[in-house]
Amino acid sequence: MATVEMVMPKMGESIMEATVLTWLKKEGDTIEEDESVLEVATDKVDTEVPALEAGVLKQILVQEGDVVAVGKPIAIIETEGTAAADTGSAEKPEKQESAAPATATAETSLSSASGNNGHDIAARSESGKFYSPLVRNIAKEENVAMAELESISGSGKDGRVTKKDILSYLDNRGEAPAQAASQPSTAQAASSSQPAAQPAPKGVPVSISGDDEIIEMDRMRKMIAGRMVDSKRISPHVTSFVEADMTSVVQWRNKHKNTFKEQEDGNLTFTPIFIEAVVKAIKDYPMINIQVDGDRIIKKKHINIGMAVALPSGNLIVPVIRDADQLNIRGLANKVNDLARRARDGKLKAEELEGGTFTISNVGSFGNVMGTPIIMQPQVGILALGAIVKKPAVLETPQGDVIAIRHKMFLSHSYDHRVVDGSLGGMVVRRVADYLEKWDVKKDL
Repeated sequence: MATVEMVMPKMGESIMEATVLTWLKKEGDTIEEDESVLEVATDKVDTEVPALEAGVLKQILVQEGDVVAVGKPIAIIETEGTAAADTGSAEKPEKQESAAPATATAETSLSSASGNNGHDIAARSESGKFYSPLVRNIAKEENVAMAELESISGSGKDGRVTKKDILSYLDNRGEAPAQAASQPSTAQAASSSQPAAQPAPKGVPVSISGDDEIIEMDRMRKMIAGRMVDSKRISPHVTSFVEADMTSVVQWRNKHKNTFKEQEDGNLTFTPIFIEAVVKAIKDYPMINIQVDGDRIIKKKHINIGMAVALPSGNLIVPVIRDADQLNIRGLANKVNDLARRARDGKLKAEELEGGTFTISNVGSFGNVMGTPIIMQPQVGILALGAIVKKPAVLETPQGDVIAIRHKMFLSHSYDHRVVDGSLGGMVVRRVADYLEKWDVKKDL
């Protein structure tokens, strides 16, 4: 028997040390060549370190949490070689040659393995599964796509796919799966109409103590969580910000709110004013009123505005005002009040939650000055409206610049950068602000 030192491998030109996260093997365990032994973290990524020798893990030299320099011993492996291998430097030439690819594998574990007709295999999938360099190299050689790799049940720690798992899978792979894997165009064709289904991301394990309270998500919260994750996965979000002078709007509302309450038995909020400005901006820039269907852009004829409503439970719901461009300010105000009231009472109809083409969220009602809202799929834009606050501002007058107290508000427009460029996204929110700033204080209710 012989012993070989396992050292911390070099994992990149600028990486000089790594932190030991988890030992995947314990002393006395049998390990195979290229089998993952421990998981380490650098300042760039977490990765697994494979063994360069097969044998028995005789001694662990560093503990979890230790910071170890590259090249320092981390474990002793007992092999079936000769005593000359004890120093780890007097290996046979053949062994050095066979070890070289494994060393290269460890050094490149921060990057993706290339294969599958040029498609990359990431070290960590979108669902959070980690694949060791060895498993990724096998997948590369056998043309196993990431989607197929995800379907393999892992027997390793936290469900990781091991060398044994992927080899066993390949032995029973059969012809049909192999053909499916070798024809990625089929999956690509299927995705032309809808984004490819992705497995749910795996959350980070949570530690729970006896003093903690465990609250099960209700059905609505689960639905909201799923849709928010899907939206961030589907749409590359970009947000543009504009600050608007709301003084004219505030003056107009203060002038009419009491009359409206007497006539309509409801409150005249800022929301219908926001919706009217948004509708006008959409008419000016109709390409924000679109939806994406694979490689097709669907330009919507109707302007249906969704409005986020906070429920007593803390959840959010988004009822839709259909054909909002056909309503005047009084009609919008009544519609807003009706939908908000029935939303909080749980009396909305299913069709009142569907068909939106653009959404607004009044985060100012929570005292927030701005926000970065998440798009409601399959829409491509959502506008957050912050709190209206008094600020000193410079005004230009015929007699010169003066400082005055004005009512100011931030508008935050998040949009789908697949189809909405920064110029359009920025112009839309700027146009909404323009309509608010130019609000006619003599406008009838």
